[in-house]
Amino acid sequence: MRKVGSSGGVAGRPAAHGKDMARVTSKLQVTIPKALAERYGIAPGQEIEWLPAGEAIRVVPQASLQRTPDRARRVELFDRATARQLERQAGKTPVVGAEREWRREDVYGRDGAR
Repeated sequence: MRKVGSSGGVAGRPAAHGKDMARVTSKLQVTIPKALAERYGIAPGQEIEWLPAGEAIRVVPQASLQRTPDRARRVELFDRATARQLERQAGKTPVVGAEREWRREDVYGRDGAR
């Protein structure tokens, strides 16, 4: 169970405003806010999938699960991931084998077994 702060939001996060909130009915039905439905292309009658994501629930429109990104989109995603990795590695110096305190042979032994 999540702890709710005095402002109404989940602890550590600001409280959401009316446009961002949805209420669960007695039949456990949820209305998707119009702004989110329009942003993600969710239409009446369309199926959505509810996926557990740790202490949250991820709502995924069925169409986005079936759609395979085209080549340009895949290249864009790859380039963005590469840029993030380069940012993480910026300023770090790679460790060269001679600078390590161990040798491959010490770890794996002569026959390659641990």
